[in-house]
Amino acid sequence: MARVLYIEDEQEIGRWVTMNLTERGHHVTWLQSGEEIEEHLAHCDLVILDVMLPGLDGFSIGKRIKKEQPDLPILMLSARTAIEDKVEGLSFADDYLTKPFHPDELAARVEVLLRRFNKNDEILKLKHLTIHTKDMRIVNHETGEEILLTGKQYQIFQYFLRHLNQILTKEQLYEGVWGEPYIEGDKTLMVHIRYLREKLEKDPKNPEIIETIRGIGYRVRK
Repeated sequence: MARVLYIEDEQEIGRWVTMNLTERGHHVTWLQSGEEIEEHLAHCDLVILDVMLPGLDGFSIGKRIKKEQPDLPILMLSARTAIEDKVEGLSFADDYLTKPFHPDELAARVEVLLRRFNKNDEILKLKHLTIHTKDMRIVNHETGEEILLTGKQYQIFQYFLRHLNQILTKEQLYEGVWGEPYIEGDKTLMVHIRYLREKLEKDPKNPEIIETIRGIGYRVRK
């Protein structure tokens, strides 16, 4: 289930799209203009946006959304089929669907965008851990306890999960997480890994989640 923010001023199509996506398991918030979108953007996984709206048009709203939240997928809906309109829409939006359209096509495009932007929750199991990748919620399924990480610990662990089963050098990890060149001898990464193991591992002295690959770096293996 995804949280969809849908902006459409036409009542008939608005009700139809909202009902169809709801029946497919999504939670849909339907607005008829772009006036109140700010309070909803932080709580949605995808935006479906009509072009012709009262006040600001969909192109203007979509560009503003994408500037503020580049990782939020936008699907444009429009009766405007001219190539110029499609090109303008796709200059910022992630897909452009012309009216009329079949509900199955809309649903398929929604699913593609959710997969592309990793907005669908995926549950990953590593040893005694259950990881909800969408919101990075980590639970020890043997004890039922949720494991809370610091911001930097989340970043490091997410980097491992994006490169699951790969051996990562200290240079790769440091540059991937901190965005700066690794300086030989710097202990920052090693200290963070130690604290991360203390939270994730059953026995931090004999780690099974974050493996040390002697002379190279680390690996998280499924």
